[in-house]
Order: sequence, then structure tokens, then C-alpha cells
Amino acid sequence: MEKSPLIEARGIHKRFLAVHALNDVSASFHGGEVVAVMGENGAGKSTLMKCLAGVYVPDEGEIRFEGQPVSIPSVNRASELGIAFIHQELNLADNLSVGANIFLGREPRKLGPLGIIDDAEIRRRTAVLIDQLGMQFSPDTRVSDLTIGHQQMVEIAKALSQDARILIMDEPTSSLTRHETDVLFKLVAELRAKGLCIVFISHRLAEVQEIADRVIVLRDGKNSGELPREEIDHDRMVSLMVGRDLNVHHSKQENSAGENVRLRVSALRVEHAPDEEVSFELRGGEIVAMAGLVGAGRTELAQALFGVDRVLGGKIEVEGEPVTIRNPRDAIAAGIAYVPENRKEHGAIVEMTIRDNVVMAGLDRYQQLGFVQQARHEQVAVEAKEQLNIKTPTVAKEVGLLSGGNQQKVVLAKWISLGPKVFLLDEPTRGIDVGSKSEIYEVIEGMAQDGAAILFISSEMEEVLRVADRILVMHEGKLAGELMGDAMTEERVMQLATGNQ
Repeated sequence: MEKSPLIEARGIHKRFLAVHALNDVSASFHGGEVVAVMGENGAGKSTLMKCLAGVYVPDEGEIRFEGQPVSIPSVNRASELGIAFIHQELNLADNLSVGANIFLGREPRKLGPLGIIDDAEIRRRTAVLIDQLGMQFSPDTRVSDLTIGHQQMVEIAKALSQDARILIMDEPTSSLTRHETDVLFKLVAELRAKGLCIVFISHRLAEVQEIADRVIVLRDGKNSGELPREEIDHDRMVSLMVGRDLNVHHSKQENSAGENVRLRVSALRVEHAPDEEVSFELRGGEIVAMAGLVGAGRTELAQALFGVDRVLGGKIEVEGEPVTIRNPRDAIAAGIAYVPENRKEHGAIVEMTIRDNVVMAGLDRYQQLGFVQQARHEQVAVEAKEQLNIKTPTVAKEVGLLSGGNQQKVVLAKWISLGPKVFLLDEPTRGIDVGSKSEIYEVIEGMAQDGAAILFISSEMEEVLRVADRILVMHEGKLAGELMGDAMTEERVMQLATGNQ
């Protein structure tokens, strides 16, 4: 007789006003397995997980735990059942230490529950968790001093500290290096062997193929299909997720050296690595991927080129003319646009409308005699919505109500409307589903075809190899090498990224 699932959703419905987010969705999860839950943004993945984790209460349907009907009206009830949810958006107090974050609200105390917090015990337990995760930082390290990747590992440690039986991971590797991902996957294998159920939400198909025992796919709030281990492959997952074939081939450009140079960087030194000099060129019509491990200095280089970080020395030329970039205003005036890594904090103001976000970077262009031209704002935003296929009925909608892919399109639209010569794109598809990624790639390729030079920073090897005409690889603040043509392989990129020439 087959053992009952550890947790099971039966015929779940969840509505948000007119949106039917989950429509008769069923899914089961057993102990001792890794189940990937996949689907495009808006497919219902997170909504289903939040129903299991007590964030939402289903409108209809039933949740069973160890074969018995159960109500999960709150996160606390889910925690009592051993369900831990590691959200994609980090939920840490960055002014507190690692240990304080892991045991926040559950601090061990001396002399009973009303006694003083036992800091020594917190350090001891935290050290065990950090060692289990293969990390090197101290329990006393302030979270704000950690990299994003290490902060993600603190979230995982926090969940493990609660003795979870079901661990829901929403895009857990989005900010991790390959080494950190390997450590995480090793840990997941150990937890699976101990009988835990790991629910793994990811848009990275290669990782799903590597780690999942089973794949559950949702589309438009409904069950789309399920794949056992032996049937998990790229094409089947994509087919179930989007119901259509995607354009996955980028027509590589063959520009001659020195021709049509949009951006030339010579011996540039930045605060992240003040002793290293970086030099490279970007040509019009070209997509140049910049690869490297987390902490290699890619983001810091892009921020210096956009005037966010200070330039210590060197020369920047745009279309052959030297430019001085002290701040983002200088960069915009020189024809440089920057799409940051964190779109919600730095790329868009999510509480504002699509219209206001799109025109934000060029407000002076849409004024007359000092007065805002509302009709012009509306026209520019509507044109951007249609050009980039931003899925919304109106540009008066708040950006925060859009899917991740559509939010990123708004960020791109803000710059495209200004017609810059150079685009600096930092992880432009992070946290975006495979269908939206394909659309973002098409937008970026369209920008290149219109003559812009693209610097495409990405930690996803699959997309680096997919989009790049050339690859620049950084290691510890310096340019470790440049790859073209047949030399653009995963093995060669990783050799350079890890300091092996």
C-alpha cells in the first residue's frame, strides 16, 4: 500500500477580486523527495505555496497533512506542522547579527521563558547551522555586511533551525554562486535522505533537471502536467509551462574590432578593487555578456560607469568622446542607461504607476515652459506598453501589481524611451519565468538591432551562452579574459571566473 503524502492539496481555489489565481489545483508532496513546482509568473506557484504555508486560506478545496484534513489559517500553524517557507524576497533584519536573525522571536533564554536571552546558546546553535551549510562567516556577523548570496543562506539556516519537515524554497539559488549552489544542493540531498520533503520553485531549468525527483507544472492557475524523474527535460518542462515553442537562438553578431565603438573603457579603477585596471569596448549592435562569480566586481563596475559608485581613475569614452561621469545624471546625458540587479528597490518605484515609471528618467523631455505634459506622458507610456508587450489593460496600474517579467519590461521601457547608446543590464532576467525571459531576450536583441551596445551581466551560464556575441569574464575585480566564437563554453568561462587562465 502506497504511503500517504506528507502534505496534499486537493481541488484548491483562490481568488483575488476578479483574478482566479488557483482554479481547481491539486498537488501532493511526499517525505524524502524533491519536488519542483514550475510555471510562468502568474501561473499560481507562489499562491499555492502560500496556501500550504498559512499565508493564504483557500476559498475552496482541501489540504491534507499525513492523510488527514487540516486547516492552516496562519504561518504559526504551518510552523507547528513543520512547514517552512523560504521566500525569494529576503526577510532579514540587516542591522542584527546572523544568530539574532535565525532565532528572532524564538530566542533561547536563561532561567525559563521570562529570563534573559542566552546569547551563548544562540551562537552555539548558529555555528552548527553555518557549518552545516558550508559557510565561513561568524554567528556575530551583521547581516548587512554579508553578500546577497550569504544572506540567502541565512534564510535557509533560519528555516532549518525550526526542524521543518517540509521545506519550501522559492528561487533559493537566484543570488548564489555556483559553489554556494553546489553546497545547497548537497544539503538538499542530505535532507531528502533524512525524510524531509523539499519543494523547489525555480525558473532555472538546468537546476531542476539536476535536483528534482518530480516536477509539477502550473499554467494560468491550473494544473498543466507532471513529470517523473525519468521524463524531466528542458523541452517537456517548457512545453508544459508555456504551451508554445520559444525562440531560444540568438543570431550572433560578427563586428570587426574597433568598428562602431559605442563605449570604450580604458584602465578604469573603481572603489571595489582600487588596484585593478579594467579596459574593454562595447560596439553598437552587439550584446556582450559579463560573467563571473558573485563578488567578482561586475555590479560595482556597472555602477561606476553609471555614476553610482566613484571612479578612481581611467578613461570613459562614448562614441569616441571622453566623458566625465560623477553621478547618474552625467551618465544619462552621455547616453548610458543602467538596469540594476534589484528592480524592486532600485529599478522601479513599485508604488507608482507604469506611466510615471516610464517617463521618470526623462521628465525634462516631457515638459513645456516648466509644466508637465500629462498627455505626452500618457502617449509615451502607452507606446512603451505596446512596444514591449507589457501585459496590463492600462498604464495607470501600479507597477507593484505586475508580474516580475512585466515589472522588468517597465524598467527597460523607462530607458528605451530615451534612446541611449549604451545599456548596462545587471541580471535583467533574475526571478523571471522562462516565457517572460524569452520576451525580455527579444526586447534586448531589438535594442541591439537598433544600434545600441549592450553589456549583459548574468550569473546564469545558460543565458550567457545564449545571448552573448562576446563574453567578458571578471575575477576579483579584474578582467580575467574575453571569449568569442567556439571559445565561448561553460568550462572556459568557469576557468576564467575562478582565476584559472
